[in-house]
Amino acid sequence: MRNADTSPLIRRGRKDEAMNLAELHVEVWRATYGDIAPKRAIELLDQAKRLPYWTTAAAETEPGRGVWVADDGANILGVVSIGSSDLSIYQGRAELKHLYVVNGAQGQGLGEKLFEAAITHCKAAGDSGLGLAVVRQNERARGFYKKMGGIEVSSFIDPGPLWRSENILVVWDFSADQPQ
Repeated sequence: MRNADTSPLIRRGRKDEAMNLAELHVEVWRATYGDIAPKRAIELLDQAKRLPYWTTAAAETEPGRGVWVADDGANILGVVSIGSSDLSIYQGRAELKHLYVVNGAQGQGLGEKLFEAAITHCKAAGDSGLGLAVVRQNERARGFYKKMGGIEVSSFIDPGPLWRSENILVVWDFSADQPQ
């Protein structure tokens, strides 16, 4: 059901949208990291490289895991993906894998709505918290996550599939008395 104010609908992403999600990922990632990542990493990241991830993530059915999108009825304007982390630094928290909003829709509150959907689904799934890694030089994202209540708890080097980057672990811990 569409909101009366025509705001984009936040809904679960579908497997048949994987190519659109891969394209959105590459577009936003290149715009965000164009001045941060090595040129070779920018060149190597393409839709074909991202498609397997989005195909798998969009097919996820485990509660609190998968993909949610901001959909205006004609286009996907943003996406958030949540998964389990196999890195000990997350200490059992769910991992926010990706949160992207297309450049033309940034500043309209979609990132906040997608992030809030992630928190809601993680809490409903019984997760103890949520964490994410953000590249240290990505000041805009770090500011956003701080605004959303995230706490920067540590840093680590991510060897990454494309480039080694210094990352900050940002966390949100859910207390047992918080409403679900």
